[in-house]
Amino acid sequence: MSTIGWIGLGNMGRPMTANLVKAGHTVNGFDLVEIAVQEAAKHGVNPVKSAAEAVAGADIVFTMLPKGEHARAVYLEPDGVLANADTKTLLVDSSTIDFDSARALHAEAAKAGFRFVDGPVSGGVTGAEAGTLTFMLGGTDEDVAEAKTFIEPMAGNMFHAGGEAAGQAAKIVNNMMLSISLQGVVEGAVLADRFGLDPKVFYDIATVSSGDSWPLRTWYPVPGVTETAASNNSFKPGFATALMHKDVGLALAGADTQGLDLPAAQLVHAQLQKLVDAGLEGLDTSALIKNIDARAEGLPE
Repeated sequence: MSTIGWIGLGNMGRPMTANLVKAGHTVNGFDLVEIAVQEAAKHGVNPVKSAAEAVAGADIVFTMLPKGEHARAVYLEPDGVLANADTKTLLVDSSTIDFDSARALHAEAAKAGFRFVDGPVSGGVTGAEAGTLTFMLGGTDEDVAEAKTFIEPMAGNMFHAGGEAAGQAAKIVNNMMLSISLQGVVEGAVLADRFGLDPKVFYDIATVSSGDSWPLRTWYPVPGVTETAASNNSFKPGFATALMHKDVGLALAGADTQGLDLPAAQLVHAQLQKLVDAGLEGLDTSALIKNIDARAEGLPE
């Protein structure tokens, strides 16, 4: 079993580290939020006081952070990973960040003599708890192969997406597509209701017809239709609106750098912005239904 340094023990980092501990690894965990460290410690993580302490003696270091600026700070500042880890340590950033930051981290890590893999995940808190996350990995064949040996207890699927920043590219595009599909589901759910269709009957029809999609089957925004939907629990987040808003924004920013116009992504980003502006960024992303019908069950009026 190995020693793992982990920086970022939020809603995703805590269950991910718990699965590594269950697999027999020693996990030295750090977060700026003390309560997050305390919660992780309840599941066997060894709490430490700094990023430097987390990376000391580690075979591999994982970071799971909110944004690109946080990842850059953790890796590049004097008290960060590159300045304190041993160059033999493999570095894996599982944050979802902008494409340019991911490429910059690859470049700075290589300049400092480190091996680096970008490895964002899909599957949300539920997947993190169950150890069924999908990891999208960017880096060399050798580095990705080594990273997979540590990732396995946290993953249901692992894909080598390509070279540097390919994992981030795959994650950004995937979540953009998810958000667009979800917008179609919430609009369809409300229109079906207004036409007088029973939600479960319509769901059963759509899931075997051309309107089928992953968010339809998994996140149907009307309570009592599918067990995995946040609509059953007052839209308590599995994938918070704030996170999807960030991810679609990353896709649009990347599209700008590539000279692309993405009208559907722009539309759903604006819909997500409406929820943020209304103070509902902490609700599940399927709360997009509120923009179509404010009376949607489980949502605040």
